[in-house]
Amino acid sequence: MYTRQMTNFLRAIGRRTIAQVQELGNCGQFLVYALYSILRRPGRPVHILKQVSFIGAKSLFVIVLTAAFTGMVLGLQGYYTLTKFGSEGMLGTAVALSLIRELGPVLSALMVTGRAGSAITAEIGIMRISEQIDALETMALDPYKYLISPKFIAAMISMPLLCAIFDVVGIYGGWMVGVKLLGVNPGAYFSEMYKSVEWKDVYSGFVKSYSFGIIIAWIGCYKGYYAGHGAEGVSRATTESVVLTSVLILVWDYFLTSILL
Repeated sequence: MYTRQMTNFLRAIGRRTIAQVQELGNCGQFLVYALYSILRRPGRPVHILKQVSFIGAKSLFVIVLTAAFTGMVLGLQGYYTLTKFGSEGMLGTAVALSLIRELGPVLSALMVTGRAGSAITAEIGIMRISEQIDALETMALDPYKYLISPKFIAAMISMPLLCAIFDVVGIYGGWMVGVKLLGVNPGAYFSEMYKSVEWKDVYSGFVKSYSFGIIIAWIGCYKGYYAGHGAEGVSRATTESVVLTSVLILVWDYFLTSILL
């Protein structure tokens, strides 16, 4: 009896492991074919512009709002930390480097994941369960060209721009708190920032935001493309998309940080 239970337990673990490895392989294959379809036939410019508007322009409000309060919190916390060492003049450097290298790319990607990534999964998932994708394949139309490629290109265009806006708004949010409310010298705020921020820091943030855009489009499209049947399948795919994308962004941020330091 004990041997049978142990065998069933190990068999269940094996099935689960094989299923996860197969899922990982399908996900990687989907990414490779999506990137290949971008190079081969990226889709019409009007479809790409429509997705840029959806992913980028319509995310602008939440990006600006999040950036402003992130910069204000950094300014407030940074000031009270730096005053312990008599280095309030370095507040601009602390705020700028924190935003440009880490918080700007990561938080903007997480905001876009919650607003646009979930919508991408739901849109493609509904098209899957309503057999619209099957209809495209029946008419010999490549779904990757009309559905996947425009979203990938739009995410790769929008994310660096949204990250840049996040950084600028966040820096001025820190300036408003540090200079206007707490009395930091405005010249020191920007001069120390100018001397400390290097092109390597900007390049690091750009690479992160660009790769995060690929992750958002990749996971969002994949989960929607292979969504289960019915409303429950779409809702499950949407939830898995947001969770998996957020985790991948944080994990990939660590590896990129270790490489780009």
